[in-house]
Amino acid sequence: MEFHSGGRHLNTIIGVANTIILLTSSLTVALALTAIQKGNRRLSQACLTATIFFGVVFLVNKYLEWSAEIGRGIYPNSPELLQRPDGEKLFFGLYYSMTGLHGLHVIAGIILLAVMLVLVSRNSISSTEFIKLENSGLYWHLVDVIWIFLLPLFYLAA
Repeated sequence: MEFHSGGRHLNTIIGVANTIILLTSSLTVALALTAIQKGNRRLSQACLTATIFFGVVFLVNKYLEWSAEIGRGIYPNSPELLQRPDGEKLFFGLYYSMTGLHGLHVIAGIILLAVMLVLVSRNSISSTEFIKLENSGLYWHLVDVIWIFLLPLFYLAA
């Protein structure tokens, strides 16, 4: 029960918004792959740019959310958190470590997709040579799926 009470401090709307953002980014990366397979380099570039944009928006939302919690004095080993029940300490320890690790993977995905965007622009990725983009898209989908597990654990379980 104490663990779930930690979730009441989080903004469910931001959590759901981030889910929608990441699901949309999965669509745009899939569209980028389909576009390049059909020989439409410009559309692939536009979809990759959109995916990168959505990744950045996700990170901005996460920054704002973390800032709000930290502003309330709730962060690992903070005096405010140490006065709370053990379940809430556990909740926020897991929340910061898991969403932080996820954020690092989002950053890695953004960098990877930016490299793919350059390769598409240079015609190194084409309708016959698209495996790098496909694998990068699979990585991005994995990052999105991980978030799908984090959403109910932290935002919907309260």
